[in-house]
Amino acid sequence: MSVDFNEYGKRMGKALDHLAEEFGAVRAGRANAKVLDRITVEYYGSETPLNGVATISTPDARTLVIQPWDGSLLKEIQKAIQASDLGINPQNDGKVIRLVFPQLTEERRKDLTKQVKKYAEDAKVAMRNIRRDGMDYIKKLKKNNEITEDDQKQAEKDLQDMLDKYIKQVDAALAAKEKELMSI
Repeated sequence: MSVDFNEYGKRMGKALDHLAEEFGAVRAGRANAKVLDRITVEYYGSETPLNGVATISTPDARTLVIQPWDGSLLKEIQKAIQASDLGINPQNDGKVIRLVFPQLTEERRKDLTKQVKKYAEDAKVAMRNIRRDGMDYIKKLKKNNEITEDDQKQAEKDLQDMLDKYIKQVDAALAAKEKELMSI
């Protein structure tokens, strides 16, 4: 009998997807609309994602232009951006909000590199926890005599191989993000 690891593979895949989202929110000196994904504004009494109330465009490599569909939201959007952890002061001209991303300093690049390393390590920890859950499941099957000792050893090896594959993907994503952050 072989042990089904689809659930654990899906959970590790979700951890990898979450890491990609975290990396997308880290700005690298280039304007990227993904940095605004976490920002919400009050719109008709409910918190609404910024991209749900405005058009976001990138006219050049270092500028984002936010054009709300309802002009009365300009001040709300400006407040939300200032309250966020972006560290960019929005420029409001009465029609649109411009965010100009400054060139990153060497020190800021190093700080961002530390931040993405932490995100990658968090993803690895999450994946190891998923592996631990899988190992507990395998031990439970063995204890209940649903699998043989050989099946248990093979299942544990398969689970470890799956984890190794996902860890390699995390390391590759981290290396790519570090390269992006350190390139000028």
